[in-house]
Amino acid sequence: MAKIKIVTDSSAGLTDQQIQDYNITIIPLTVMIDDTIYVERESITNKEFIEKMKSSKSLPKTSQPPLGKFVETFDKLGQDGSAVICFNMLAAISGTVHTAEQAAQLSKTDVTVVDSQYTDQALAFQVIEAAKLAGEGADKQAILDRAAAVRDHTKLFMGIVTLENILKGGRLSRAAGMLTSLLNIKIVLQVTGGELKIRAKGRGMKTIDRYFDKVYDQIKQTPDIMSIGISHVEAFDSVDKIQGELHEILPDKNVLVRETVPIIATHGGPGAFALMYYTDPTK
Repeated sequence: MAKIKIVTDSSAGLTDQQIQDYNITIIPLTVMIDDTIYVERESITNKEFIEKMKSSKSLPKTSQPPLGKFVETFDKLGQDGSAVICFNMLAAISGTVHTAEQAAQLSKTDVTVVDSQYTDQALAFQVIEAAKLAGEGADKQAILDRAAAVRDHTKLFMGIVTLENILKGGRLSRAAGMLTSLLNIKIVLQVTGGELKIRAKGRGMKTIDRYFDKVYDQIKQTPDIMSIGISHVEAFDSVDKIQGELHEILPDKNVLVRETVPIIATHGGPGAFALMYYTDPTK
């Protein structure tokens, strides 16, 4: 049986330790800040990106990995006869998955490309589960089925404090932007079904807090939470508040807190944060 190797793009909210422990290959996106190009995870960290973004003259530009990088990586991983499964961030925010699909057709390796319908730690949930199964020698279909089950058991909620970046990046409508600029409106997004859905919109942080109170109630009633994480763009007060709530609800559960990846920081803007979790995919 051919060995399965797991690949993902650098938007996945994986720690260096997870990448090493589960033998995951990362294909990096690039970001351009004031005409200087950086390679994610190689020439710039998430924290460094946020610092540079704060002082940049214009909104940073994120670019999907080049087609050749995908083909080269797929070919190299398949030299020993292995097959590859490549998990990518949702198509709604990046064309990365489509580039990976083109590369899969060009590669000599047997490559299956998956639109995870998520990004950041919510993408990492699928990648880690897949990598664990691959390490145990599971076949391709078993890995794909488990990843799909994880996807279907995942929740991602994001608070946006200022819509300036997400509007400049073209991820929300101008109508939402007009309201925001005039009324200081904050929003809550849910990523679901591979789409960004506005779940709450209103003046001030109370709008976000009220919605997240509902999320905490939902978590209280949700058994078998496998993993939970918070990613943010220097949203320290919000993170402290969420951690306090989660500690009350899930006192024994480890919560991974990290600076979000550059593509999310770019569009989410300063103060943005996301809460992500998934439940047991076998239930």
